[in-house]
Order: sequence, then structure tokens, then C-alpha cells
Amino acid sequence: MKPGTKPLSLLVRYAALLAWCCITIGPFLWLLSTSLKGSGENLFAYPPAWLPAEPTLDNYSRVLASQPFGRYLANSLLVAVAAVLSNVLFSSLAGFALARLQFAARGLLLALLMASMMLPFQLLMIPLYQLAVSLGLRNSFLGLLLPHACTAFGIILMKQAFEAVPPALDEAARMEGVSTPRIWWHVYLPLVKPTLATLAVFSFIAVWGDFLWPLIVIDEPARFTLPLGVNRLANTFSLDWRLVAAGAVFSLLPVMTVFAFSQRFFIAGALKGAVKE
Repeated sequence: MKPGTKPLSLLVRYAALLAWCCITIGPFLWLLSTSLKGSGENLFAYPPAWLPAEPTLDNYSRVLASQPFGRYLANSLLVAVAAVLSNVLFSSLAGFALARLQFAARGLLLALLMASMMLPFQLLMIPLYQLAVSLGLRNSFLGLLLPHACTAFGIILMKQAFEAVPPALDEAARMEGVSTPRIWWHVYLPLVKPTLATLAVFSFIAVWGDFLWPLIVIDEPARFTLPLGVNRLANTFSLDWRLVAAGAVFSLLPVMTVFAFSQRFFIAGALKGAVKE
């Protein structure tokens, strides 16, 4: 407890955090509960039953038997990993250039990047789709990767992280004759690992949960991602919410795993920036 902090004030803070935790985790717990309920239980009973009367994994086995979720999982993993690697690479390069290099129209480019973040994806999906078709990327994994290969958010995030690194490190490296690419790789990247992890987590979640763009650019079931596979369950089983919930829980497990393993870096990047103490 910090000096001067009143016990009542601390109790109110913890109560508010607990209430907010219940609000945020409640939908997931309900989803998990629905996926474990048998066909004899009423999902819309009032008051709602949070715990299944007779928990069963039959919904998961039916989902896995009816849909090639293994293929959907592999497709999603391939696109997500490729998107994370490309976004981290290109965003860090662009962010380094904006933070440390002086060139014409630097301010204008930064303003355009920030302005592009205000445009909703629905406004960009038609020209993106035309670009994907013209490049022959329809029904391909490269087409799925196209909108996520490099993002304005990632560039600005990395720019802020690089600007937090003391310029004296850059100057010392240049006095030793180190080239700009090697400064970026050997000097700056090791100091912004928390921010890189934060960007990787954000990119993975965005790509993993993307539904609209794969729905537009992919129509071959063999190349479906998990969100498209879960949506397909609604048509296969006439909207049986137990099976849809089971498919949704199955699709959430990789995201939870990634966040669990990167939580330490993610929190450090979100709270402290990218300065190595």
C-alpha cells in the first residue's frame, strides 16, 4: 500500500477492478458454458444457468467431425504468423526512418499515416479487393496477408519507441563507422523488444479475428480461416448455438496461448514504452 492511501479508497479501487473483470470475462465464461451444455438443456432459460447441468464435450467432437478445423487452424496460423513477421519488420523499418532519419516531406508522411488510421476498413476494402484481383491474389494466402503486411498503427508505435531511445547511442555508433541498417538491427531493435512484442500481439489478434476481408477475398473452403469456419457452422447445423460456441472457443485458444506467453513483454511495452533501463 502506498503511503497516504486510505484503506477505503483502496477497497473501492479493487472492487471496481473486480467488477470490470467480471464484465469483460463474463461473455467468455458464458460462451464456454454454452459449449459444454447438452442438447437437453435450454440455452435461453430464465434465469440463465451459468453452469451446465451435465457437462459434455460432445459439441466439440461434433464440430471437429463435421468441419476440417485442423485445416482452418493451419490456414489461420500461416496467415497470422506471416502477418506478424511482415508487420513487425516493415513497421520497425519505417518507424526507424521516421524517428531517426531526416528527409523531405517527413512531417507530411507522418500526417498522412495518422490520417489513414481514421479511415474505416469498409472504406478501403473495395480498392484493396481490386488490387488483390489485379495482382492475382484472390483465393491466396498472400491476398489474406495484404491488408496486414504493414499498418499505420505499427509504424507510429515503432516510431514512438525509437524516439525514446537516447540519440547518443546512434551518434556513438555512427562515429564508429556503423552503417544505418546495422544501427537499426544491432542498436535499436534490442532496446525496443517490449514494443515489438506489443505490436506482435496486436497484429496476431487483428489477423486471427479478421472475418470481413477473408470473407471477401476467399471463396474456396480449402483456404478458409477459423472465423470463416466458425461462421460456416451456423449454416451446417441450422444455427445450433452449442456447436457455434464450441467452434468459437476452439478458435480463441491460440490467441489466449499467444497472449499468455507474451504477457510479460506486452505489459512492459504498454506501460513503460521501449526504454531499456
